[in-house]
Amino acid sequence: MGLLDREEYIEQVYFFQTFRDRLKAGIATQEILEKLDQEILSTTKLPLAIQFLCTEVKHSGYLASGFECLPHYFTPFQAFIIRSTEMVKLKFNMDLGMQILEKQAQFLAKEPSQAGLFVFQFETISRNRLGYVEGLQAMAKDRFFSANWSEFIEFTSRHIGEVEFAQLVFLRSEYYVQTQRRENPKYEPPLAPLFFEKEGKIARANLGKDPFFLFAALQRQLNYPLVPRHIPSDTQEKELLQVNQNKLKDLEMRIKLLEAEMRGNIDLQEFGKPLLLEPEFKDEPGLAN
Repeated sequence: MGLLDREEYIEQVYFFQTFRDRLKAGIATQEILEKLDQEILSTTKLPLAIQFLCTEVKHSGYLASGFECLPHYFTPFQAFIIRSTEMVKLKFNMDLGMQILEKQAQFLAKEPSQAGLFVFQFETISRNRLGYVEGLQAMAKDRFFSANWSEFIEFTSRHIGEVEFAQLVFLRSEYYVQTQRRENPKYEPPLAPLFFEKEGKIARANLGKDPFFLFAALQRQLNYPLVPRHIPSDTQEKELLQVNQNKLKDLEMRIKLLEAEMRGNIDLQEFGKPLLLEPEFKDEPGLAN
């Protein structure tokens, strides 16, 4: 498993958080990168990475290409997240992408597990509809995962539409092996378990349910990292409420019209009189009375 030093992830947390805050303040990406490397701990490799990102943004205009050119420092999944924020067709903005990378760096700075990182990244792809094929391919290339985990991720990519996520977790857990050995003490799994007993029990309890219930249970019970979510602003909520109220009024009007028509005593004046506009050509030459 290839992990960076702990101090690298601590500085990455600061980088992603500060970048996001300054972007929200209206500062341009290039300007943020030009100054932010000076604030990062110089004993880490992150200042050099930020300088490269700044140069790449100047040349290509994209932040993701800089991440992709530094595979020895940033992982393919990190590059995939940034690239997703720059795709117009996806409703996935830079603020949310940076929150996700910040949360992942916090997780890796502590005592991370491969199972925890896998579920975090998988939920990120699922919740934001970023695309399973490309997303899981990026996950499989993450240096933190062992060869067994990479093979499992590739298997998940091929069968995610055929087998539910909870079943994938349950079948590759120690708990599944235990249930099989109750019937056959000599049972040996064809593939080594990747999840522990508790993960297997939680997955089995969520078979046939919405996979987001499984994610939430793992976060509650086993302290798996929580995936940041998009929270609509107050303005967006007010606009949505106003649209719904207008639609409701229009629906009520239509129902009244239909009821009146069925009774045969429809009175259009009850529903308002259309506004008639006076012609504006009365003062034009040749048209005056």
